[in-house]
Amino acid sequence: MSDKTYLDWPFFDATHRVLAADLDAWAAANAAHLHHGAGVDALCRDLVASLGRGGWLRYCVPAAYGGTFEYIDSRSLCIARETLARHEGLADFAFAMQGLGSGAISIAGSEELKRRYLPRVAKGEAIAAFALSEPDAGSDVGAMITSARRDGEYYVLDGEKTWISNGGIADFYCVFARTGEAAGARGISAFVVDADTPGLEVAARIELIAPHPLASLRFTGCRVKLAQRLGESGQGFKVAMQTLDIFRASVAAAALGFARRALDEALARAKGRKMFGQTLADFQLTQAAIADMATAIDGAALLTYRAAWLRDVKGARTTREAAMAKMVATESAQQVIDRALQMFGGLGVVSGYPVEKLYREIRALRIYEGATEVQKLIIARETLKGT
Repeated sequence: MSDKTYLDWPFFDATHRVLAADLDAWAAANAAHLHHGAGVDALCRDLVASLGRGGWLRYCVPAAYGGTFEYIDSRSLCIARETLARHEGLADFAFAMQGLGSGAISIAGSEELKRRYLPRVAKGEAIAAFALSEPDAGSDVGAMITSARRDGEYYVLDGEKTWISNGGIADFYCVFARTGEAAGARGISAFVVDADTPGLEVAARIELIAPHPLASLRFTGCRVKLAQRLGESGQGFKVAMQTLDIFRASVAAAALGFARRALDEALARAKGRKMFGQTLADFQLTQAAIADMATAIDGAALLTYRAAWLRDVKGARTTREAAMAKMVATESAQQVIDRALQMFGGLGVVSGYPVEKLYREIRALRIYEGATEVQKLIIARETLKGT
């Protein structure tokens, strides 16, 4: 059983501990034994619907639109993602994308847009997606070239997006496009675009080492009503960064979930594997590895839940803290999982084995929502500001 003592840390209250216990039980019954042969798209649709029926997606939207809390609670997001990731990576993905994909609406949407989309997100009746990256504009958002040209009461979108999670299965996309108010990042606006809007097509599906719905999108004369804009014209970059700031700490939490599962698997293996007249756990090299793994997990957890607590309780801007958490948790999880796999020997690289799946799952987390190298730049920039 995974270590749950971190829930006694002062970052949490009783509601968080109840969430962790209840979701753990739900995930064990509903997400721990998925059959990926059913197809990743169908599995994700089923998971979103199931998470909605269970009431778990209510943590992704504000209370006024069917959510649990008045404002999105970062600690709850982190606990949910850590718990789901420990059981099944695809369940974590399905949950996370509902929050990230609709977050811009929660932050900057009109009352009409919030009421149209957010209740369906919370119920699992609509699948959300966040469309920011482009073929030549990933970490460098200011290099974006997808355009949105004003035409009366419409905007006309042209361009391409790529690496879009839930691409191909989403019911709507929060899309960021250049409207030209200024050069660079200051000339970008955000829009909600329904998946069936004429001029929007799925240009290509992208296959990953850890299967998730991912696609490139193409916009060709795609007409979107002015009322679908999120916030003011030219404020899209600000909306995108605010959304990522809320959810970046939860990426760290997902990495924690993967790392905790890897440690659980490693401990069971070390205690049960007989060799040279003793168990694997009796060897000092194994004990040293376990010590490193447990310490790395606790260090990452402290950074992760500090960032979430600062946002929830102190109302602080957590750009620096969330970047630290994301960087340390994802990098540490990669090392923890690698050490766990090593303890399994040849079994560790057998397709479908838990540690093999974790090895594939963790790699993308070091890249998406800002690669480790980008997090270092953010941390340095924010630290220099304070000197």
